[in-house]
Amino acid sequence: MSLYCYLCLQNHLEQQKLSVCNKLCFAIGGAPNQVAGSAIDFFLQIYLLDVAQIIPFQASMVLFIGKAWGAVSDPIVGFFVTKSRWTRIGRLMPWMVGCTPFVVVSYFYLWFVPPFSSGRFIWYLAFYCLYQTLITCFHVPYSALTMFLSTDQRERDSATAYRMTVEVLGTLLGAAIQGQIVASAHTLKHCSHRNISAGHLGNSSGAEVIRSVNDLRIFISFFSTQKEVYMIAAGVIGGLFLICTVVMFLGVKERDDPYAPKTEKPIPFHKGFVLVMKHGPYLTLTAAFLFISYYFAFAHFKPKGLLYDVLKKIIFTPLQMSAAVSIPFWEWFLQRFGKKTAAFCGITWFIPFTMMLVFIPNLVVAYIVAVSSGLSVAASLLLPWSMLPDVVDDFRLANPSSKGHEAIFYSFYVFFTKFAAGISLGVSALCLQFAGYNTGACRQPPPVAYTLKLLIGAAPVAFIITGLMILLLYPISEDIRQRNKLALEELR
Repeated sequence: MSLYCYLCLQNHLEQQKLSVCNKLCFAIGGAPNQVAGSAIDFFLQIYLLDVAQIIPFQASMVLFIGKAWGAVSDPIVGFFVTKSRWTRIGRLMPWMVGCTPFVVVSYFYLWFVPPFSSGRFIWYLAFYCLYQTLITCFHVPYSALTMFLSTDQRERDSATAYRMTVEVLGTLLGAAIQGQIVASAHTLKHCSHRNISAGHLGNSSGAEVIRSVNDLRIFISFFSTQKEVYMIAAGVIGGLFLICTVVMFLGVKERDDPYAPKTEKPIPFHKGFVLVMKHGPYLTLTAAFLFISYYFAFAHFKPKGLLYDVLKKIIFTPLQMSAAVSIPFWEWFLQRFGKKTAAFCGITWFIPFTMMLVFIPNLVVAYIVAVSSGLSVAASLLLPWSMLPDVVDDFRLANPSSKGHEAIFYSFYVFFTKFAAGISLGVSALCLQFAGYNTGACRQPPPVAYTLKLLIGAAPVAFIITGLMILLLYPISEDIRQRNKLALEELR
């Protein structure tokens, strides 16, 4: 390599460096999706039953059809994103900026009780499906934006780690914001402050609850109905969505694809789709993490009712906090030892703790498992999103005339993972139903306990081993990744 070419390459690599501010702004852009998603997952069913007062079957249909439509919309949106042309602010950024106001409006009306009662099922189904479509219009280009932040693989990996950390914290923040705002609606519905005493509540928490209720009385004097409280929560989260999108737009610069030819006619979507689905590394990576997605869905299956409420309080917060803290560690680990090694170490870490929870079921073990599981959750979140850009790079070298098909990789990966999670949760619910699970009961029959042990023990272990066996076939090693990097620089 001549001195001039070497200096040009070094100058290019310097230009591709991302500042901490750039990475934070990119990560903040993905937070509202997790905040809103967490609020929906924890509270939408309660809202539909207690506030909107639609029948349970209709509430279940709203949630099921909405989730299914959200999965179907991923490849549809991916198709339209691939057809997008470059603008002054990029090719993906207009999608995110343009759809954000509509996302906020659809999210707000999802938590609004219409003045009529006969058509509420259609109202919530329509707005939930609309919200799922619009959030997909945001999330697909947002996830694909990773490829256009920088051509430096290390910088993309680092930006992905920032993103995953903020998204995990966003999940906690969504549950906290929604929970703190709407708690009064359900507390005052069931408990009168006149009847609350330390004797009824216990010595440790009685005074605290009384103070909380007094504060809530002041709050209710301004906002006296459940409907208004949920609308306030929706407005807060909608405002957060707008703010975070503006931060991302101001702090992130989308770069054009420096590798694809500018003069040749782009490959049509259907041909690009066939090429992507024939690309071996993509199929291997997707299949491996599909089974790993099954494993996490089984392992963290949340049956509705009293048991779910207890598990949520015990496991959710420490698990998510542990995952958020662990992501920077895994980002360092994959840089030091490679991504396949990180995937194997991170995912297998969960197996002994899963078995511990099955054979030693008590509260202390549950907390230990929750904190330890956070390490595996962090690895399962970070690694696929960190390995997907390497697959796209490999595809670019194998198909140098292909341009603009990054959205296909990301949209279909999201579709497959949603599909896997949906099937596994459905199978879990069906197994518990056959075992005789009682939604409101404090005690469950022995077959339910046995079934739960299978769902959180044997099933996750079987799926994790299958996924890791498939991952052994993943061909992009660290040597190949470095070779692809040099070949792409030469192609540029």
